[in-house]
Amino acid sequence: MPPPPPPPAAPDADDPPVELVRLTAVPLADVTALLAEPRNARHLPLARGAVTAGSTAAWVRGKDALWAADGYGPWAILLDGAFAGWGGFQREDHGPDLALVLRPECWGAGAIVTRVLLRRGFDDLGFTAVTTALPRTRNPDRAVARLGFEPAGETAFDQVPFRLYRLTRERWRQVDRAG
Repeated sequence: MPPPPPPPAAPDADDPPVELVRLTAVPLADVTALLAEPRNARHLPLARGAVTAGSTAAWVRGKDALWAADGYGPWAILLDGAFAGWGGFQREDHGPDLALVLRPECWGAGAIVTRVLLRRGFDDLGFTAVTTALPRTRNPDRAVARLGFEPAGETAFDQVPFRLYRLTRERWRQVDRAG
C-alpha cells in the first residue's frame, strides 16, 4: 500500500476550504467526467482516445502508484467537500512537475488551489524547486509570473512540446509572504 500523503501545511485564513485526498478516494465517475470534459481536453494534448471508466481506472491507478514510487504524486482536490479536479506533483527529468486540472466551474479557484499545492510541495514535501509544463494552447505567462514562476525553456512529453516554467522555494516564499 502506498504511503499516505504528508499532513497539510497550515492554510491561510482567506483560503476557501481546499482538501487534498488520494485520487482513489473519489468516485471514478467524477474523475471520468473531468477527464472527458471538452474544455479541459483541449489543454491536455497527451490525452488521446476516448475516456471510459476503464481508461480512467487505469489512469487513476497509474497516478496513485507514483506515491509508492516517488513519495509524492497527484491528489484529488475537494472544494467545500466536492470534487473539483486533480493536481499535484509528478517526478520528471527536470524535477517535481506541478499539474492542475479543475472542473470548468472551479477554474476561478485555480490560483488558491495552486497556492495550496505549492505550500504542500515546498513546506511538507521539502522541494527546493518545482516546474510546471504547460501546453501551447495556454498563454500562462502573467498567471505563472504572479506565482513566481520564471520561463525555463521548453520540454516535450511523447514528442509534444510544452513551455516550461520553474519556481524555487526561495522565490515562492517571497511571493507567498507578499500574498
